Amino acid sequence: MLKLLHIQASPRAESYSTRVAEALLEEYRRLHPRDQIETLDVFESGLPQFEAPAAAAKYAVLAGQAPHSRAGRAWKKVIKTIEQFSSADKVVISSAMWNFSIPYRLKQYLDVIVQSGLTFKYSAEKGYEGLVTGRPAALILARGGAYGGEGAAFDFQKPYLRAILGFIGFADIREVIIEPTLQAGPAVAEEKARQAEELARKLAAEI
Repeated sequence: MLKLLHIQASPRAESYSTRVAEALLEEYRRLHPRDQIETLDVFESGLPQFEAPAAAAKYAVLAGQAPHSRAGRAWKKVIKTIEQFSSADKVVISSAMWNFSIPYRLKQYLDVIVQSGLTFKYSAEKGYEGLVTGRPAALILARGGAYGGEGAAFDFQKPYLRAILGFIGFADIREVIIEPTLQAGPAVAEEKARQAEELARKLAAEI
């Protein structure tokens, strides 16, 4: 039995990214009924706050020391979050675009899990190496506008997610894009969502 972790990053129940991700998960359940699917809603879950205690713990660990007191307690929450992520055999991230990038809660989640010695490492010989390897990731991304051609210069959503996942070791990263969801009106948005759902169902068979 494998585990698929769905990281949901939109606070709107009617989000196109969530809708298309659900189409993928529905097909995945049909194809892999024995697999476990776990959803982490970054807006509803109690993500660790990476404030002073967690930062102190991080630098203590980098110095080869064990964090203690408030720092130690904060670091345990970070470790727990990373363990949940690293235990997944497959990862699906569904996200809206906010201000050309990703929602702040998804950025918070990534800032928590991207930690030296846990999801990546560095050596003078090889440089940076990702530690979360050998598994696929699927990105389900909704955007109000269209970001092809000249608009690609404003897309900090897909490139960032591909870069940060690649940094921690993901080599097989697929995506389904839903755009535009606002710019061309509701009829076009609905048609694009339906097309994306079909692509997502096909992707469920590939990851």
